[in-house]
Amino acid sequence: MGQTRLDKRICDSGRWTRSEARALIRAGRVLVDGTVARSPEEKYPDAASITVDGAPLDCRRTRYLMLHKPAGLLSATEDRDQPTVLDLLSPELRRLGLFPVGRLDKDTTGLLLLTNDGDFAHRVTAPKSRVPKRYLAVVDGALDESDAAALEAGITLGDGTQCLSAHLERTERADTGYVTVYEGRYHQVKRMLAALGKPVLRLHRARIGALALDPALAPGQYRELTEAERAALFRQTENGSK
Repeated sequence: MGQTRLDKRICDSGRWTRSEARALIRAGRVLVDGTVARSPEEKYPDAASITVDGAPLDCRRTRYLMLHKPAGLLSATEDRDQPTVLDLLSPELRRLGLFPVGRLDKDTTGLLLLTNDGDFAHRVTAPKSRVPKRYLAVVDGALDESDAAALEAGITLGDGTQCLSAHLERTERADTGYVTVYEGRYHQVKRMLAALGKPVLRLHRARIGALALDPALAPGQYRELTEAERAALFRQTENGSK
């Protein structure tokens, strides 16, 4: 079991800087496993319970969020001219180094994962992991069996890029269908459907692997992934990358 300096653990919560954490400890406001801590330099097991002013502190180093991305925001950590998805987060979370797992276009809505775990992000987005991403697409035109067959065979884009096999599930509306892809190329779903002569009017990501967008989240809202959700995604990326 790892051990970490107390001031570092408190800083990992995103609520205080390192110097502020040291001040809290020296003021006797921090308890570790029910005992008042006095030394910021003291190391404790990572599983130790930490409270500040009696309130439990979440000191996890890696975080995993589900966000219902609204239209109009960039899937980026910062931009000089336009708002990004990180602008939706609380100040505490913005201090944790979170970033989007893959990208959704500015006008695309739906499920977006945010994390500060680079290895996890890579495994979710790497084509060799074959983690499916499911989108609801509304197009200009009518989706038919020939479109489904073309996507299954693998679309070649205008620049010569060969896409992996994708799946189209048509709905009762001729202009609407679910498209599942297993990679994350730039504007991929839009470019594939445009290549079929069915330009996308609206696009919404509904699922990443075993994880579906929580229907309780309104656009712009987010929550932490549950342990079960994290475990399911981890299993899927591990199995897909073998």
